[in-house]
Amino acid sequence: MISLSLGFSCIRLTVMLSVEVERSRELAALARWRDADLIKVVTGVRRCGKSTLLRQFARRLAAEGVPPERVVSLNMEDFALAPLLNDVRAFHEHVAALLPGRGRSYLFIDEVGLVESFETAVNSLALNFDVDIYVTGSNAQMLSSDLATRLSGRYVEIHLLPFSFAEFIDGRRLAGLEDEDMSYPGLYGSFLRWGGFPFVQSVLPVAEAVRDYLDGLVNTILVKDVAQRRRVAQVGLLRDVATFVLHNVGNLTSLQRIANSLSARGRGPSPNTVDGYLDGLVDAFLVYPLRRWDARGLRHLSGPDKYYAVDTGLRNNLVGYLGGDTGHLLENIAYLELRRRSSEIRVGATPHGEIDFVTVRGSELAYYQVCESVRDPKTLARELAPLQAVGDHHPKTLLTLDPDPPISHAGIRQLYILDWLRSA
Repeated sequence: MISLSLGFSCIRLTVMLSVEVERSRELAALARWRDADLIKVVTGVRRCGKSTLLRQFARRLAAEGVPPERVVSLNMEDFALAPLLNDVRAFHEHVAALLPGRGRSYLFIDEVGLVESFETAVNSLALNFDVDIYVTGSNAQMLSSDLATRLSGRYVEIHLLPFSFAEFIDGRRLAGLEDEDMSYPGLYGSFLRWGGFPFVQSVLPVAEAVRDYLDGLVNTILVKDVAQRRRVAQVGLLRDVATFVLHNVGNLTSLQRIANSLSARGRGPSPNTVDGYLDGLVDAFLVYPLRRWDARGLRHLSGPDKYYAVDTGLRNNLVGYLGGDTGHLLENIAYLELRRRSSEIRVGATPHGEIDFVTVRGSELAYYQVCESVRDPKTLARELAPLQAVGDHHPKTLLTLDPDPPISHAGIRQLYILDWLRSA
């Protein structure tokens, strides 16, 4: 433990550098693909833990007997490597010189997308060396259609999010602060408010420190990962678009609605401008779009989409948090957990209302409704109606904050969402 001055209001904090939560789901995914003839690409929003994940996997390799000289790690945000960013040949030569001679080696490259035309070097390294390659990136453009083509299809993507509720609990228990409310409702309230970015674990429960950290993070994402990449001149307008979308998580949102709202405040962007900004926010993994889907006709529907934040703490920092809108934040948390567990998620549309989430894994579907409380019979009937309108036999689940044991409503499971969030 060290004492760290962060320079605001003369606050000094005790930072527990030893708190590191194992990302077991993603480590298992990396282990499944180990030594496969594929480049492992770990994507995710800035500071969600991609570098730590690679370090954890490198430690696992060491524990399994891989000699340390056969594990090579680079972080392309290191200023010492800056001359390589615009010279892919020099980058290739530098990495090749670090690889050992005969025998299998493991190469970890953080933020490889900063290297211009990195895919040509990575392809060559995979072709000419006995090396298993793992790279990270903080922008979806890294795997745009052109780049994916140039990687010759020889890659697998593993997407990383900030901590889940279960991982957040692990972090708080490792921190071991005696005056913290460690009940599940208390931990959930903290998770809802401050989110799951790993560094937040180090500065909780000092609210001002968390706010300052998240403020710097959101500014970095907007400027470096969106504005600079897309040559956005009006960063203030970009911030307004991001704020509007994150304020409306879980609501149907159209380009015209965003443009009209900002025009009413004197900003006046066109829908095309909004569209470009939204693409940038999605590429930077700040928000995730969700399309509407006819749950009975089994087809996508045109019209407005929904958007969800990558993290409730980051969302609250940008939008402001007064303790309200907890229903939509609960829905956002459920969306992120389903994203961890499922390959595809949609919004379900039925004649009797909307199904919050329809998940797809191969040919298997599952339906989820999310509501803070269904103790009111009218609310319960409203939430069940869309699920009852679907005439198939795929699983249907109602998730609530009511701390009740599991209940069955004619085959529709009602679960306490805090138990469900900790179940995987």
